[in-house]
Amino acid sequence: MIFVGAMIVVLLFDVIVLGRRPHVPSNRETGTALGLYVGLAIAFGIYVWVVGGHQLGGEFFAGWLTEYSLSVDNLFIFIIIMANLKVPRMYQQYALLIGIVIALILRAIFIMLGAQAIEAWSWVFYIFGAFLIYTAIKLAMENLGSDSEEDEGESKLITFARRVLPFTDSWDHGKKLSVMENGKRVLTPMLLVILALGMTDLLFALDSIPAIFGLTQDPFLVLMANIFALMGLRQLYFLIGNLLQRLVYLGIGLAVLLAFIGLKLVFHAMHVNELSFINNGEPFLWAPEIPIWLSLTMIVGILGITTVASLIKSGRDARRAERDQLELDEVSARGFYGTDDDASPGDGPRDPSGRA
Repeated sequence: MIFVGAMIVVLLFDVIVLGRRPHVPSNRETGTALGLYVGLAIAFGIYVWVVGGHQLGGEFFAGWLTEYSLSVDNLFIFIIIMANLKVPRMYQQYALLIGIVIALILRAIFIMLGAQAIEAWSWVFYIFGAFLIYTAIKLAMENLGSDSEEDEGESKLITFARRVLPFTDSWDHGKKLSVMENGKRVLTPMLLVILALGMTDLLFALDSIPAIFGLTQDPFLVLMANIFALMGLRQLYFLIGNLLQRLVYLGIGLAVLLAFIGLKLVFHAMHVNELSFINNGEPFLWAPEIPIWLSLTMIVGILGITTVASLIKSGRDARRAERDQLELDEVSARGFYGTDDDASPGDGPRDPSGRA
């Protein structure tokens, strides 16, 4: 209760003090806040490690890193939503803040439901594991192909809301959710943004909650990992918005990570199997129990390799694009067949076919 209460105080400070004035946050403001949240998460993890032992400490760090990486992936969708709805940059901070509050509430509900389900039915791990493996395959296919189904889904959601509800397209009303126009009550784009972010948070909670329950079954650690992962998300959006476009392999890395956690959940379900139609209700004694140190190593390794590989590829693509642009500029300046100065004095007129 002390830790959760402290996080609520920090969140209220963020909403009431920092988010009261619509503005574009500076790099100093976002960097300071992000450093504070990350520092608090690390300090809490160290506290858990010292007081609760290395097992619980490792579970928290593994869960926090997983939730944080999944939250970073969410930023891609947030950027798409903001672009589609043409949200002025000065109002994006407020919209993100409200979306994060909605996400915290939804995830707290999912965590309570998930904890109760795990305590009552051990076979729920089969469902969680299968769902994560399915999600990993779907995410890998989307990143390996050119599928824009997710983007289209966001557009359909926004289009449906516009069709059934009276909305105004003007951003002149700022943070207001509804206003009177021509004697009629209409809804503002800010409400549409909040609805879109809330629905997106709900969909992502379906992935993230089973993933972290695959790393720790302690509801308190699950809740705190989600709180710390979401608290700095708004600052991360503004601080590394351009860097996100360079993490080209992040989706692939997250797919591998979710598949690993899914297999871990399936192995755990087999290890504590109680379903009568599977192995006659007996546990699979050969099923391995993946230790938390191995999970933490895999998470750090996958995220590290993904980041480094993404930055290398993005750097190569940027240099290749720069060389291509220089070549195009040179052709534009010289002409496709070169200038007259390129020909020697004794040369005759140049023929397009290559013959003198």
